[in-house]
Amino acid sequence: MPILWPTLEAMFDFRIKQLLLPGHRVVQPNVPLSVLGTLLMDKSGRRPLLLVSAGGTCLGCFLIGLSFLLQDHKLWDFSPFLAFGGVLIFTGSFSLGMGGIPWVIMSEIFPINVKGSAGSLVTVVSWFGSWIITYSFNFLAQWSSAGTFFMFATVSGLTVIFITRLVPETKGRTLEEIQASMVLFGPPN
Repeated sequence: MPILWPTLEAMFDFRIKQLLLPGHRVVQPNVPLSVLGTLLMDKSGRRPLLLVSAGGTCLGCFLIGLSFLLQDHKLWDFSPFLAFGGVLIFTGSFSLGMGGIPWVIMSEIFPINVKGSAGSLVTVVSWFGSWIITYSFNFLAQWSSAGTFFMFATVSGLTVIFITRLVPETKGRTLEEIQASMVLFGPPN
């Protein structure tokens, strides 16, 4: 988030500082929504919360991309508000599920004999992916601001399909039940 907000401010060449709240206000919903996600995780399950979260991040990225597209074509004067709404939706949705639930699921799907090694590998892959996104963001934004966020929205949409097809529900299940339900490209149980 620290990289995204200043970039959004710089990309909109009109009074965004006067139209939108300061950047630190955008991340204030993180804590309450993370707490809400933690409370809902054991009530509604991990998969439904992940699906809602991935769908929300898709919508947020789409709205940000749409705001840049509208600004580029000078079709709508209120595109900063659309961008602000997209950032709030993305941030809130990410905090609700995608921020923490994958780490919970990771701790539940690996057997005890590989949990340490598998957890370390997943962490390295996650941080490497974060580095790639952070490194490439400015290059992508110079190419096309709208295209960058439409690309992110597409990846978030593919995440919904990935969760639907491959992520097992782990709430209230033993390791054996979880592993039995993990059949590649089969319907999750």
